[in-house]
Formats: sequence, structure tokens, C-alpha cells
Amino acid sequence: MSCHCRNGLLLRRSGVYIAGVVTIPNPAFSTRVCRYGAEALREAALLIRAGEPVAVPTETVYGLAADATDSQAVAGIYSAKGRPSFNPLIVHVSDMEMARRLADFSPQAEQLAARFWPGALTMVLPVRADSGLSPLVMAGLPTVALRLPAHPAMRALIRESGRPLAAPSANRSGAISPSRAEHVLASLNGKIRMILDEGPTSEGLESTIAAPEADRIRLLRPGPVTTAMLEEASGLPVITGPDSKTGNAKIEAPGQLESHYAPSKPVRLNALRAEKDEYLIGFGLMPCHLNLSVDADLREAAANLFAALHVADASIQGRIAVAPIPDEGIGTAINDRLRRAAA
Repeated sequence: MSCHCRNGLLLRRSGVYIAGVVTIPNPAFSTRVCRYGAEALREAALLIRAGEPVAVPTETVYGLAADATDSQAVAGIYSAKGRPSFNPLIVHVSDMEMARRLADFSPQAEQLAARFWPGALTMVLPVRADSGLSPLVMAGLPTVALRLPAHPAMRALIRESGRPLAAPSANRSGAISPSRAEHVLASLNGKIRMILDEGPTSEGLESTIAAPEADRIRLLRPGPVTTAMLEEASGLPVITGPDSKTGNAKIEAPGQLESHYAPSKPVRLNALRAEKDEYLIGFGLMPCHLNLSVDADLREAAANLFAALHVADASIQGRIAVAPIPDEGIGTAINDRLRRAAA
């Protein structure tokens, strides 16, 4: 499939496309999937700088990236996903220098960044007054969720575009997250122009989100960086749930909505066998339609989770059942996603 841009389809403002000096109405288009490489990267960066969102892989899931300093570009993310505007976005940076221009880093935040960045940890930090970020990114909060990803495609796109990139998962809001380019295409075809395809993601679950404080770390979303890993790296206790100091129970970070990551079919958890009209996703040695990990390896199960939910959702069975997953290590994150999928 060609990855060349056609003139006149790059610049978008207020729903009008600019071709030289002639403006034309929004044309119908289909989303192109381009294999990641130098040419596709240059095209994706041009789209970013023109205010268009682009789907790009990270080590966790595929993200829908746009210029985090451009409110119209960020609004394009919310529009493409159908995402509620009170749900903040994660901003991805290419290095610590960029990160420190956007947020204030406490000693505890610096400690976690030194241990887990680049990687699958997002930190919620006080946003700098001179950050230049679009207010839409923070959804009215005084904090910004920041991550320095490990995936070379996302980091290269940030560098090539010269912008910090806001990037939630590249799917319809509330639906199953995408761990492959074809998942993005099935969900957002016709809503975005381009998907950078670099194969399946390695982690398969969204990043851990944590808010470091002087005497503790608040875990806002479990993920590949586990509670034990955070405690070991920081020497601080990790707490979950609403902020007990303020009583604040509002949305502080992505992934906190009660119903999220949801297939179109009902989901039954802790199933040991399939009932009539159920597609059973297994774990460990058991009869099932598809197994997250025959060896009961939680990291393998995490990497396979969303792909398995996509397969089950496309099956002829009317319902989905999922085997019990141990609630330990990254299993806590798997169960978090499954509970929200079943809500």
C-alpha cells in the first residue's frame, strides 16, 4: 500500500482542507496502514504538525497521537475516539529534558523516572504554568500525565514532529484497546488518516499510572509496572483508590472510568467452563476456545489479553467468558481491565 501523501490532504483547520490556495470540503477518506520506516515516519510527522492525529505503536498498546500543544489537534483525538472531555490524556515525551519543560518533578518523581523511564510507567505531576500544553490535555486538572515510552516508533515520531504527543489508546472510547494495527483499523477506519504499523505490542496492557508524593505513591491505574516494583524502587508505600487526604474521587487519569476496555458482548469472569453460546478465554491448562497462556505465565497473558478479547468479540458466540486470573503482579492489571470490560 502506498504511503505517499497527496497534496492538499495534509492541512486541516476547522474541518476545511487546504490545497494550495483553494479550500475544499472535507473529503471522504479511508485510513491507510503504513509499515513503520523512514518514509512513513516523515509522513506521520507532517500529519502531526498539520494538526492531524496518527495511530502509532508503543510498547503497551497502539496510541492515537496528536500535538499536545495544539488544542484543535487534541480536540481531534477526542472527536475520533468519541472520548468524554473530562477524561485526561497521557502526554508522551522523547526525553527527560522535554518532560521537565512540561511538569514539576519532585525528588520522588525523579527517582521513579530514573528507574522506569523509558518504559510503561505514566506519572501524574503538577503541570508547569509555562508548559505550552493545550488545556484539553489536562481536562481541567492542575496535573498532567506524562510518559517517556520505550518503543522506538513513538519516540521517533515525537522527535521527528518536534512536539510532545498526547496519545490515548487508538480505539473508540470505552472499547477494547488495540495491540495490533488491524485492531486500530477495525475501530477507527475513516476517522484518522494513518496508522504506523510495527506489529503487535510487547506489553499488551496500558501503562501503569502513579502519582508520586513525598510520603507515598498513589496508584491510579495498575499496569506492567507493578505495586511491588514501585515500592522497591521508591521505598514508599503504594496506595490505591481515591485520595484519602482530600477525599477526591473524581477522574484524575485515563482508565478510571467504571466501564472501559469493553467488547460489544457481555463478559463473564472467573469462568471454569464455557456455557451455551459463550466463547471461553482460558488461562493455564484447561479446555477453552483461546488460551492467554497455557503455561499460566501472567506476562504472556497480559500481552495476549486485548487480542484475545478482539477475537472473542468477532466470534459467532453471543457472550464471552474468561477464566480466573491470579490477582498478583501484573495479574492485578489484567483483572482491572477485565472488571471494567465486564461492567
